[in-house]
Amino acid sequence: MTYTSRTTALRGALLAAAVLLAAGQAPARAETRHGLQGDWLYLTVTHGDSRSSDTRGTLLLCDPPQGHAHATEACAELAAVGGDIDAIPARSVFCPMIYAPVTAYARGEWKGRQVDYTRTFSNRCVMAARTGDVFALDG
Repeated sequence: MTYTSRTTALRGALLAAAVLLAAGQAPARAETRHGLQGDWLYLTVTHGDSRSSDTRGTLLLCDPPQGHAHATEACAELAAVGGDIDAIPARSVFCPMIYAPVTAYARGEWKGRQVDYTRTFSNRCVMAARTGDVFALDG
């Protein structure tokens, strides 16, 4: 077998593997999206920079509220603003001016509308003041 033949065979095998992987993942995504009823968000909070491995996450279901340490409160806050996390009223608190970044991420569906939210806050206190109980994952 020549170098060109081996390269062509390898490319063909890689292409076939990529097609099989893509075909295998598409139904799983569709099943997950349609398998959840009502309003739901998958929430994660990463402490430190984006390369940090200190990430916590949970699935928040709001019909009925479950899957989250403060599900009832988080669902009520989201319901009050139509699922728009940016519209949650800021709490009036004094936060330390210590830079310890946290990144909040939410992806899901609220009243049939796709939600995709990512924000980095200077510390946990600021995140809690801006997002209420939605990202309070630590019980």
